[in-house]
Amino acid sequence: MSSSSFLHLPGDLPLDGPAAPENELKIGPAAATGIGSWPGTDVVDTMRITFGELGEPPAVPYLPELPARGPGADMIGRGAGLLVDLPVDLQPSGWRLVDHPGRDHNRIRAWLRQDLDVLAEIADGYQGPLKLQVTGPWTLAASLWLARLERVVVDPGACRDLVASLAEGVRQHLGEVARLVPGAQLILQVDEPGVQAVLAGTLPTASGFGRLRAIDEPIVVEGLQTVLEAARSAGAVRTVVHSCASKPPVDVLLRTGADALSLDISQLGTQRWEQMAEATENGTALWAGAVPTAADTRPQAVADAIWTPWRKLGLAPKSAADVVVTPTCGLAGASPVQARAALKIAREAARILADRAYDA
Repeated sequence: MSSSSFLHLPGDLPLDGPAAPENELKIGPAAATGIGSWPGTDVVDTMRITFGELGEPPAVPYLPELPARGPGADMIGRGAGLLVDLPVDLQPSGWRLVDHPGRDHNRIRAWLRQDLDVLAEIADGYQGPLKLQVTGPWTLAASLWLARLERVVVDPGACRDLVASLAEGVRQHLGEVARLVPGAQLILQVDEPGVQAVLAGTLPTASGFGRLRAIDEPIVVEGLQTVLEAARSAGAVRTVVHSCASKPPVDVLLRTGADALSLDISQLGTQRWEQMAEATENGTALWAGAVPTAADTRPQAVADAIWTPWRKLGLAPKSAADVVVTPTCGLAGASPVQARAALKIAREAARILADRAYDA
């Protein structure tokens, strides 16, 4: 698949100031991307679609995930497969840390290897931003099991080992993608749908009759910082923390120092919008999950969902052009037609938002 069409910025959107240096990442105005998961099992077709819809700036293509392929392609299995020296196997309770890699662990690695091989083919010659997603350390700690049938999150030592292992896995993963797509400017998105439960102490015990103790905020922040710093050391030009939880802990996620937060904006409410507004004024970008993943909507309505609170909070109109528009969460539960439409809507809504920003 030729990537020559991916290399040209559209000329109908104004940019403030001088052009960015060639080696400096410029996202926006009117940027859009996807979250991660995609329906179906055909990785070649999926990657052609995502690059076809998002492969031309200011959109941001990404490495899609296909959980419908089965165990090991799911979010937790895929994330566990990046761990270094912490192999897993699959039990009725879920993914479990084990001493030696076996068939389940090898299947995870095979899915990822296939995805990277296809990425290298589809993105041959591509130059520009490319987003990768990894499951965050606290969602993994909440979802993986120890040999004694308790969640990893109950054991502080196991949590430290998991964070260090994931950080090293992220370094290796980004290094491999950089080798396969040397023109890519890598963006790492760390997915943390489970972090709110970890912070709130709402995870059930193995028996289901109790709740695990909450993890202190500084420990959660430090673990995420370790993974983000590993990504930067491996060459990531941007880091993003994503949460589509019903009550995302915006204040905690901001303390990680991520370059952007990716949030389902329908879940923010007044307080979290205010926290995010202050953060954007201090340089943290908003990746606004505003496109419903399995419902018909119009790009105009998606732009309204961002523009209305943006202006109500008194934020600078032009800064709205720098918001990256995304679906509210992954698209695995949508139909293939809906998933492709969601990317088109995100792209068009981002353009509408940028036009408003510059006209205001």
